[in-house]
Amino acid sequence: MTSTGLDAVEARAAAAGGAGKRAYVRRMFSEIAPRYDLLNRLLSLNIDRGWRRAALTDLAWRDHPDGVYLDLCAGTLDVGAMLARSKGFRGMVLGADFAEPMLRRGVGKADAQALVPVAADALTLPIADGSVHGAIVAFGVRNLADLDAGLREVRRVLKPGARFVILEFSTPSLAVVRGAYRAYSHHVLPAIGRVMSGHPTAYQYLPESVDRFPEAQALADRMRAAGFVDVRWRSLTLGVVAIHVGQAGAGHP
Repeated sequence: MTSTGLDAVEARAAAAGGAGKRAYVRRMFSEIAPRYDLLNRLLSLNIDRGWRRAALTDLAWRDHPDGVYLDLCAGTLDVGAMLARSKGFRGMVLGADFAEPMLRRGVGKADAQALVPVAADALTLPIADGSVHGAIVAFGVRNLADLDAGLREVRRVLKPGARFVILEFSTPSLAVVRGAYRAYSHHVLPAIGRVMSGHPTAYQYLPESVDRFPEAQALADRMRAAGFVDVRWRSLTLGVVAIHVGQAGAGHP
């Protein structure tokens, strides 16, 4: 088997949640960091910025504009920077990610006092219990090696009543949209991503990880099991993405 073939096997295993998922995800994102922002704009036809703005609206940060907020699986700090630069925001955003090259690409996107990169695994955050006023994760929660442990960890660091917002790819419910989306994500996207990023499997992993991610209701149920209440969700762009919102319950799960 060629090295590319071996990489493909590893990517499929990571998408399925295999034992090597954590190592694959960390290495993959570190390797594609230089072209990550460009590819996001290109492959989403620049719609991703609007998705992120919608998710930040659901975070309701204006209720505590001077609070501490967590951008989980922060990557190149796009979401954290968008929040830190928002008019009226006077707080701090902690951008946590375990792929340090991704974080380095985001340095300078916002004032250093308002946006602080934190090199950390989402499953073991170096943040005190009940200290964060809100948390958001954009296109990163499906990359966690243990989704339920990650949800519990976010719940741990949130203040009671604080919001957690998940922006993630989903599977459209309409058959015609689902078919077109799958054709694009499984054929067009990997081809463009491979050429533009120089990585043989990163954009093969993406659609396969989306296919294996829980449906909207199942994700909501797992959020509730992790200690979130008032969980709800809505779809955007014909169901290509979904935004889930929950509030940290009064007690630890």
